[in-house]
Amino acid sequence: MSASESTVNVNRFVTNLLEFRYREVMMVFATLSVVAGSIVFFPGTENVGAGIQSDVSLGLLAAFLLVAIAAGAVKGMIGFGYALITTPIFATVIDPTFAVVVLAIPPWMINMFQIGETDTGLSFVREEWQLMLLAVVGTVIGVVFLAEFSAGPIVPFVIGLIIFGYVVFQFIQNFVTVEEAHHPVALGTAGFLEGFLLAVANLGPLLPVYFHTFERDAERYIGGLSMVLGTVFTIRIVQMGLFTDLLTTYRLWLGSVIAVVTIVGLLFGTYLRRLEVDQETFNWFVVGLLFIISINIFRNTVPALFF
Repeated sequence: MSASESTVNVNRFVTNLLEFRYREVMMVFATLSVVAGSIVFFPGTENVGAGIQSDVSLGLLAAFLLVAIAAGAVKGMIGFGYALITTPIFATVIDPTFAVVVLAIPPWMINMFQIGETDTGLSFVREEWQLMLLAVVGTVIGVVFLAEFSAGPIVPFVIGLIIFGYVVFQFIQNFVTVEEAHHPVALGTAGFLEGFLLAVANLGPLLPVYFHTFERDAERYIGGLSMVLGTVFTIRIVQMGLFTDLLTTYRLWLGSVIAVVTIVGLLFGTYLRRLEVDQETFNWFVVGLLFIISINIFRNTVPALFF
């Protein structure tokens, strides 16, 4: 997309919104949902930090918000990375299960926003219905697992190995793209595991890795990821809220607040993506980010597992 198309026509946006056009309605719906959640579920000034941990200061909460903004910018640029960045950082300070539950809200908002922003809709669902179905099944199983068991550091460690292996593979092969290898079974398997891992650990690199290898159309790549991830996070939130005790009103409020500030980063990253960027730069950015994420995951999990 050219630089001239990176600007936003406010008048046209408002006109399309008033006409209930799909793109604008989805973007506003996603934004207003988390704004409403941050207001409706506000626990009171005296309880702002009470629901996390006694040793978590308001200064640390502010640092969390800055991390969320940076992760939102990354998601806006390349279509994934928000949970992969925020979850390992948050989980080093607060209870990992708490972090996984709270951080389900901002990715939901981001992905619903990007479904509209990339104009991804029913056409993708018709083309990739097996992927969508298996991602939902994996999500439901993962939420049940999260409610009953503690995965510990082993799941993030395995995810880190997958990410690192992919980085090495792409670096050695010089960003190989496998043409016409869009296999329904492989894609469905990636979708199932994506849903499960996101539900259990809020870390789901498999689908971004698969899409980055087989799908290099940036808008379809980002829009397709957003459609799958938006569905996964919707199922997660509904299931946690209605069928488990994981999603309390405090956690819903905190997740909504983090989502609201994430909008700043998301809009900035979306603007950068709409500037004309060559494919090689995009590939280096994606693989470089995955490498940093894998190292951060190892930093947090290796001591717990082996020392």
